[in-house]
Amino acid sequence: MDASVHFHGAAAQVPASRPALRWVDPLDRYLGGGIERLAAALIAIEIAILLAGVTARYLLHTPLVWTDEAASLLFLWLAVLGAVVAFRRGEHMRMTALVAKASPATRAFLDTVAIAAALAFLLLNAWPALEYAMEELHVTTPALDISSAWRASALPVGLALMAVMSLLRLLRTARGSTALAAVATVVLLCAGMAALSPLLRGLGNLNLVIFFVGITAACVLAGVPIAVSFGLATFGFLALTTKVPVGVIVGRMDEGMSHIVLLSVPLFVFLGLLIEMTGMARAMVALLASLLGHVRGGLSYVLIGAMYLVSGISGSKVADMAACAPVLFPEMRKRGAKDGDLVALLSASGAQTETIPPSLVLITIGSVTGVSIAALFAGGMLPGVVMGLALCAVIGWRYRGEDLSAVRRATRGEIGRAALVALPAIALPFVIRAAVVNGVATATEVSTLGIAYAVLAGLLFYRQFDWSRLRPMLVETAALSGAILFIIGTATGMAWSLTQSGFSNSLAQAMGSLPGGAAMFLLVSIVAFVILGSVLEGIPAIVLFGPLLFPIARQVGVHEVHYAMVVVLAMGIGLFAPPFGVGYYAACAIGRVDPKDGMRAIVGYMLALLAGLAVIAAVPWISTGFLPGR
Repeated sequence: MDASVHFHGAAAQVPASRPALRWVDPLDRYLGGGIERLAAALIAIEIAILLAGVTARYLLHTPLVWTDEAASLLFLWLAVLGAVVAFRRGEHMRMTALVAKASPATRAFLDTVAIAAALAFLLLNAWPALEYAMEELHVTTPALDISSAWRASALPVGLALMAVMSLLRLLRTARGSTALAAVATVVLLCAGMAALSPLLRGLGNLNLVIFFVGITAACVLAGVPIAVSFGLATFGFLALTTKVPVGVIVGRMDEGMSHIVLLSVPLFVFLGLLIEMTGMARAMVALLASLLGHVRGGLSYVLIGAMYLVSGISGSKVADMAACAPVLFPEMRKRGAKDGDLVALLSASGAQTETIPPSLVLITIGSVTGVSIAALFAGGMLPGVVMGLALCAVIGWRYRGEDLSAVRRATRGEIGRAALVALPAIALPFVIRAAVVNGVATATEVSTLGIAYAVLAGLLFYRQFDWSRLRPMLVETAALSGAILFIIGTATGMAWSLTQSGFSNSLAQAMGSLPGGAAMFLLVSIVAFVILGSVLEGIPAIVLFGPLLFPIARQVGVHEVHYAMVVVLAMGIGLFAPPFGVGYYAACAIGRVDPKDGMRAIVGYMLALLAGLAVIAAVPWISTGFLPGR
């Protein structure tokens, strides 16, 4: 998933703090507000640094050697402070399908346990993080010639602030008895596992199942944030079954969260919010509506096309759906479309466009597997078209009897005016792609070009730019990005543990020895990633299993770009398919539709997506035909 991503509060909200704890709200407000302002400022500074680097290198032909290093140093701070903001807001990614079905009392208890579990993980890693930062004191950066501790200290500071925010959230949102019961439960479980350490050490590789399947699944299903679930399982595995220092987790988190390629995550998220605020998304949708609004199912085709175009800008599925649905749904309802059909198609179009650059999942694949992001961007366009055509076939069948007697066809003049207004917006995804392919900017830097383009278009062409919304948008970007990057950090630690245990070799042998060669490998991968997508979402699943499975794909003769498209689309289907796919519930929230209304309507669309995926898996050219040099 893209990390793109769906988030839920970590605890049920209750009225303000109890009288005995009146200090909690002011502390949360002042400390949290300061962190939000700092995180927002860091995003703005990152944009300025990267844009300066592109300008100096491409226009002035005078590269600034310090920009990448400065951006990397600030990026780790941005990642951890964004995670702090997400902790304060309760916006870390969770799987709440089972928790939501519990009674109110049980749900409140489990929500509080989720906070207590997060607090336990943060406290357990606070000292190792401080030791890690102290070890970096004597390492000097090559360009800026400063101590690496300036960067590494982000981890102990960030973990400490996350712990403070978790504690404040616990005090603010949980009743006293519930909080005590939740904390006691977490402490007893940790103590019980520690007592079993001598037994666990003798179980060998069975511990992989106990910790990385059993404990991870139990935590995820109980509603513990996914990042914390990964971190607790990894910490427990290392501390209780091996002699490896637990501080390794902090080092792997640093490695996962500070990869410079991932800096494009917050920048593309911000770009998605920016194009919505400037009216660029509305202009694109209006043009498509003028072209297709008069045909049967026309606005449904418009929704498919709009999601395709907007995905080429934002890279975030939530931003895509939020940009398109409010514009199209009112008119579609006027024409008789049912709420269930609307939200089903919105979900399906979210799955359809998972490979459209600049997909956050594609960026993550490139960062963790070494596959060229430019190649992934080039290979992602046509698979999205194939999946869109599959959905269009279902739309054509469902709306074959639609009554269009009251619908007026747009005139050529109206279409021309809509096209003129939409031209700058439609050009943006092509500008982004051209800049990457032609070497003007890296996949990280190109987002800043998109931001500059959107700002100029909003100010000069659309005359729609609300300066007062910038800071809230930057804070929202920081929270969303921090939640995504925190998952990548803890999942990197889990993936390292799996690799060091020998699991990767065993998996490689098992997958590589499957009968049927590449075809069977692709089939098994599709089934596995549909399941992973429904449970973990795209980004954590890719971070965990990408480094293990992509080498096997190359070994059995599957092109790495082709394999990336297959697994990303498989994860997208899982992510947006009910009853477990949380993307479906995000679409329901955006469309303000009861989830039960779309359950039956989405079946046909999901079957169409599976058929489209089968075609893409069977025909590698769809993914690789437009790669440079082919």
